[in-house]
Amino acid sequence: MSGQLPDRYMDKLESWIGTGPKIFTLLYKITRDGCNATTFHQKCDNQGPTVTVLYNQQDSVYGGYGSLSWNSSGNYIQDTNAFLFQMKYSGNDTHTKFPVTQAIYGLYGHSTYGPAFGSGHDLYTFSGTVNSSGGYYALDGYVRIGNAFNNQSIDAKQINNGNMYVTELEVYSVTDGDRKKSPPQASQPWRKTPEWNEKFLETLTEDIVSFKPSGELGLSDVRILMLGPVGTGKSSFYNTINSVFKGRISQRARCGNATHSITTAYTPYLVKVRSGASLNFRLCDTRGLEVTQGLDILECSYLLDGSIPDYYEFNPATPICPDHPGFVHHPRVPEKIHCVLFAIDAKTVGDIPPKLVEKMNSFQKIMNHKGIPQAVLLTKVDLACHDVASKISNVFTSTKIEDAVDKVSGLLGLPRNNILPIKNYENEMQLDDNISILALLALRQVLYFAEDYIESIQEKMSALKLSSQRLTKGDVVQKSGDFVKE
Repeated sequence: MSGQLPDRYMDKLESWIGTGPKIFTLLYKITRDGCNATTFHQKCDNQGPTVTVLYNQQDSVYGGYGSLSWNSSGNYIQDTNAFLFQMKYSGNDTHTKFPVTQAIYGLYGHSTYGPAFGSGHDLYTFSGTVNSSGGYYALDGYVRIGNAFNNQSIDAKQINNGNMYVTELEVYSVTDGDRKKSPPQASQPWRKTPEWNEKFLETLTEDIVSFKPSGELGLSDVRILMLGPVGTGKSSFYNTINSVFKGRISQRARCGNATHSITTAYTPYLVKVRSGASLNFRLCDTRGLEVTQGLDILECSYLLDGSIPDYYEFNPATPICPDHPGFVHHPRVPEKIHCVLFAIDAKTVGDIPPKLVEKMNSFQKIMNHKGIPQAVLLTKVDLACHDVASKISNVFTSTKIEDAVDKVSGLLGLPRNNILPIKNYENEMQLDDNISILALLALRQVLYFAEDYIESIQEKMSALKLSSQRLTKGDVVQKSGDFVKE
């Protein structure tokens, strides 16, 4: 099993060490060797210069370099060349070197400790034995840079996300020599699509224009409810789709940056083609989700059932109830929601407040109970990845976007293919085929989910109708038998 430290990080460490090309050889790896202080010292003591690297659940990478050998003496190891570092924070490369300021406390060698740097200590990894739990190791160490190393005005939480839950810890020996670098590999898409060109855009457009819900339930269109934290771009998604079919940038739905939701009413937007004909779906916009304000769980249930009237203005102080004059007590299938589309910002996936995640999960329980399908718009992908910003079609080869998809899948418990990356029209003054393709690709998938749901409803209604007919027929037979007996 090889190490997971990439060449670009080795290059950076070489430049920080500053004494020429280096070869990095893996000595110790906790997922292979176990997280055990004795094992660490058996494999790493008296090996000369080493680099210790920690990788955590939030996709942060940090560690320390020592130019002298580890030992088990129970004493500090004076090292004028030692430094701590971070390579990545919450999925973004962040190269920072924290030089030693008190060399006498550079390293600390102790038989019951894993790698430890500085007095106090600045970086203390673990002691004794730590077992894996749920795919990570809850190390009993900490980060407190600022004692024997210069913290560069960076808080410890901005290095390890405020925890020592790591997925891996590695120690490499560092020796002089020209390193054989891995050959560059062509990026393989983590989600395959046809080639992005005008023909693909036309295909997506035709598929959406031709979409029509089954006529058995009296549906002229399906309703897609858009939910999401404030500022994630759900209203902008409607504007993006509307722009594609209008052939120009459109701003029908109000959107922008604000502390609280700009959207205040339940608005089922239609999308029209240039001829003026309406497409067979509605993107239903509503208030943004907030921890203490915004849509509550009862209002969400009413929305799903079709009980909240179109264009209802939400009142944070007085949630709607069945006594409201516009409340729909007996909604028909066309008024109900047929798919829910959460909007989540790709750049801030790891920063969503836990209480807000809990709120979305509580909404999902209602949706699951009602059998309503759910998907996620992973918005602002251009802000989450430079490669995607330079070329939108890189979205399905970007590891940062793939990581964001994985995180959202874990947060909401949805399959990865229900997480749909998009970039809304926001700074553009004219349409861009790649932005349009990505938006239509997401919309087409959502319509497929709604179509599947409608088929399930029809099957249930057919089964209930058949069951009712059987009961009625049995009742007639029973009554006839009673008459004969009399």
